[in-house]
Amino acid sequence: MNTLATSLAAAMVAPAFCLAATASAQTPVPQLSPVQVEGEASPYDVPVSSQAKFTAPLVDTPKTVQVIPQAVIQDTAATSLQDILRNSPGISFGAGEGGQPLADRPFIRGSSSGNNIFVDGLRDPGGQTREVFNLESVEVIKGADSAYGGRGSGGGSINLVTKRARLGSFAEGSLGVGTDNYWRGTADGNWQFNDDSAFRLNIMGTKGDTPGREDVDFERWGVAPSLAFGLGTPTRVTLSYYHLQTDDMPDYGVPLASKIPGKTTSSGILDVGRGAFYGVLDRDFRKTRADIATIEIEHDFSDRLTLRNATRYGETLNDYVLTNPGDGGAAKWDPVTSQYWMKRGLKTRWNKTTMLTNVTELYGKFDTGSLKHSFDVGVEFTTERNKNAGYDVTTTAGSFCPAVWGGVDCTPVYDPNPHDNWSGKIERGDITADSKSNTRSIYAFDTVELSKQWQVSGGVRYDYYTIDGTYTPRGGSKEDADGDWGMFNYQAALVYKPAPNGSIYVSYATASTPPTISGGDQEGLSADTNQLDPEKSSTIEVGTKWDLFDDRLSLTAAIFQNERKDAQIEVDSGVFEQAGKTRVKGLELGFSGNVTPKWAVFGGYTYMDSELVNGAYSSVNEGDQLANTPRNSFSLWTTYKVVPALTVGGGAYYVGKTFGGNQGGAGGGNNQVYMPAYWRFDAMAAYRLTGNVALQLNVLNLTDKEYFVRTNGVHHADYGPGRQFILSANVRY
Repeated sequence: MNTLATSLAAAMVAPAFCLAATASAQTPVPQLSPVQVEGEASPYDVPVSSQAKFTAPLVDTPKTVQVIPQAVIQDTAATSLQDILRNSPGISFGAGEGGQPLADRPFIRGSSSGNNIFVDGLRDPGGQTREVFNLESVEVIKGADSAYGGRGSGGGSINLVTKRARLGSFAEGSLGVGTDNYWRGTADGNWQFNDDSAFRLNIMGTKGDTPGREDVDFERWGVAPSLAFGLGTPTRVTLSYYHLQTDDMPDYGVPLASKIPGKTTSSGILDVGRGAFYGVLDRDFRKTRADIATIEIEHDFSDRLTLRNATRYGETLNDYVLTNPGDGGAAKWDPVTSQYWMKRGLKTRWNKTTMLTNVTELYGKFDTGSLKHSFDVGVEFTTERNKNAGYDVTTTAGSFCPAVWGGVDCTPVYDPNPHDNWSGKIERGDITADSKSNTRSIYAFDTVELSKQWQVSGGVRYDYYTIDGTYTPRGGSKEDADGDWGMFNYQAALVYKPAPNGSIYVSYATASTPPTISGGDQEGLSADTNQLDPEKSSTIEVGTKWDLFDDRLSLTAAIFQNERKDAQIEVDSGVFEQAGKTRVKGLELGFSGNVTPKWAVFGGYTYMDSELVNGAYSSVNEGDQLANTPRNSFSLWTTYKVVPALTVGGGAYYVGKTFGGNQGGAGGGNNQVYMPAYWRFDAMAAYRLTGNVALQLNVLNLTDKEYFVRTNGVHHADYGPGRQFILSANVRY
């Protein structure tokens, strides 16, 4: 850590010589195209969080928080959560396997964070692949943060900030076409129909193939209306609804080298090429649906005190049958056809999740003598229900199988044919897991200004979490299980402000993850559920933040150490022990905003030195690097306004060598399988035809780099998409 400390010290000292500036409190307005105007705040820099739990501006928040604004989402042509989070170095995505669904599975600082995704501050559970058409921004919180997010959140959390009705009227839309049969259309309209009320509607439709994997296609549509009353008055009511429906060809990538007896490769991944697809187009499918309704009421008692109540009901469905190319056992050599043949392993799921949650919080400011307080206190009540079932799939006719296999569904390892004619039956089985959980929480946060130079910040939260239901162990019959835990977590920090536009801080925070989700992303039950304790996580962080150039550019730096203990380890089939401990030490640098009025930047660098401290099992040994935790990662997105009408930009992304794994237990997966390090480059050019119309060309993966984005370390690895050209027309009135 000496090198890290030296780097951080340099980062702390240098900005102190820069001109101090008064922080802007105005949230930047989303822009039609990546054209920055002199004298305005940068659309790439967001100075405040959308959540009242952050009781100070981000420059004074003693924690690593990165806000990815709508301008970056639009400029990079992002369409998924994974696309957006490419701009936040240090976040990787895990591959689905075992009890994990085919869905968004981000990892933050060595911890699975798929269960720690929020929408407007409310938990967003369920196996989902999220869309971006209704997002204003994405807030990434790094480090243990159960004080903010509640149970879980050992490595951090992600908050999606949605578009909402507001005063003023406008209409904008975008139509994009591209290679790989891509098209996408979005529309966003806001109508103010009286002095304090407005209606907003966002709609989206898109379709296409995955670049480089032409047999993998997708089709999605969504709608998100929002109705608000009392805008600009002391009492405001907002009603919103979100619907997303998808119909995709699921993709479980390519097999590992271990599929071929005696075969080895440097990474452990079979060298079959990016175009190899092992699914069956006549059989495989993935359909998802999300329906979420929210009502939010806010009342200002004064300009220093506000009460907020939000109630949300949501239902999601994740439904699929897919081919797992590494789950059918070892391949066999067929002397007749002179090639290896493999079984097509199957993975199926019908997962329905429902959630009802209510949050009430009181926030504002008050003074006690010379001390100035900014606070937020609240209570939360949440009920979640999770139902899982699988499919019975019977092949009656279809793909050719050599004599070495007989009458099973199989394909050549090096020349798979997804167009094999398939016929058979797909029947949904009985519910294999049905659980219901309840969470009752109370929390409080306070930032106290002791003087112009010193602040203290703290937060506490208590969660009482219960769960009960039924589950079916592998090869067994249905059983009952339950558990309940009380979890107290906190954070504390000291902030020093050498200038109004900068801060230096030290902070400590904790997190607790119930054993029902500590091995993955979704709630699950087992025979010994009520005998296990929550995993404990903690983060110590020392950092600095500076707003420069009249608050147009934000720079951050931090060194941190995350520890996780009492992690579950599966020592035998269905038998768990809490003997695991992990540690991640690192350095995080971030930048967002405008270097000059014409030159905007967004990105950062993350260094993570991770290890399994104790709890070796399977092929993971003490001292091994953790799965899904690259040592080095870097992202840079930048744009430059060449002339008033023309802006050019580009992105450079680096991800270091990353070991694969399920992240079940302390280490997860197999540390003999890894994703090689890679660079990826993107490019963009935008031209404003008129004041209302702009064209934007994006080239994604400019060099057509072949790289891997996920591997579970046991069965398969997933390629990143190849090169793609997208031309969009953006209109606003």
